[in-house]
Amino acid sequence: MSLIEFASLGSGSKGNATLVKAEDTIIMIDCGFTVKETEIRLASLGVEPSQVTAVLVTHEHGDHIKGAAPFARRYKIPVYMTYGTARAKSLETHQQLALICSHEPFKVGALSIQPVIVPHDAQEPVQFVVKYQNKRLGVLTDLGSYTPYVVNHYKQCDALLLECNHDLTMLRYGPYPPSLKQRVAGNYGHLNNQQAAQFLKQVDQDRLQHLVVSHVSEQNNQVDLALDELVQVCARGRDWIKVANQDEGFSWLSIL
Repeated sequence: MSLIEFASLGSGSKGNATLVKAEDTIIMIDCGFTVKETEIRLASLGVEPSQVTAVLVTHEHGDHIKGAAPFARRYKIPVYMTYGTARAKSLETHQQLALICSHEPFKVGALSIQPVIVPHDAQEPVQFVVKYQNKRLGVLTDLGSYTPYVVNHYKQCDALLLECNHDLTMLRYGPYPPSLKQRVAGNYGHLNNQQAAQFLKQVDQDRLQHLVVSHVSEQNNQVDLALDELVQVCARGRDWIKVANQDEGFSWLSIL
């Protein structure tokens, strides 16, 4: 019997949301879609909006926070975020707001959550490691580089959603203006495929039951390019690695 299940409503620059379920607790990490679109995508995963226990927001960029506060308001559930994230969107007085400290763990129902501070161009961005009993799910996107602090929190996970945002060559010759290219490729932007592979080398891959490629740019990357880099450091091969896409995310996976 699985201890934790997780799924994605979609992953990419047009919207992000990840579901994590244990016992009767379901959290949604980020809500970057409209409330209506979120409801449609939840239904495709067999989840009623009223079943969602809480929304957790990583940072204030629209593809992560767009529907978070309206969804929480409509369904009267808490929306967790750091003060910096709340302030960036003038949500300090939101009725459903639950402020978190960027480095202190907290609980939502059956789940324990460890926020992890990451280098990203937002006010107080975090990512999350979700724990249930002795199992750990790491969600790690939207960071331009990684620190020993980040590696330490993610190196012992049973499942990992890992950003592979862009291919450096595609970004260099792609359609973005120079300022945006610099931002994406910078230390506070997004991980490229090679960075993701180097990060993967530092985690306990023997423990990993699932690896999911996430936040893949539709303009500046291709899934095959990301997989080409990851398989060089992943002994289990290309077919074992899963992908969270923009339109459908991925369906439920179980951590046993």
